[in-house]
Amino acid sequence: MNNAMNILTLAQAAPADGGAAQPTGIEALLGSPAILFVLLAVVVYFLLLRPQQKQRKEHLRMVSELKTGDRVVLSGGIHGVVANVKDKTLLVKIAENTKIEVERASVSAVLPAE
Repeated sequence: MNNAMNILTLAQAAPADGGAAQPTGIEALLGSPAILFVLLAVVVYFLLLRPQQKQRKEHLRMVSELKTGDRVVLSGGIHGVVANVKDKTLLVKIAENTKIEVERASVSAVLPAE
């Protein structure tokens, strides 16, 4: 009789769907793969893509404002002074009587004037 009473009590307490409780509210929303994918995309955008776009815009602005006499550092680490500005290239003086022509995009930094 005691065993029958325990079985009856367990049968009444168990949910009809096999024992798994269904999430409700925010748990159901965040458990959706589509919502998790959207949240992941938003995180990637704000942590990776947006800062990279801002950095690229800043570099393009810096390169477009170059003028003769600016001290620059090229992407290869070469320091020099801009001797002539052309549409897509610069003539950079790196030593006495030594000038090289480089792409504008190869300028990695503009140094403050001395």
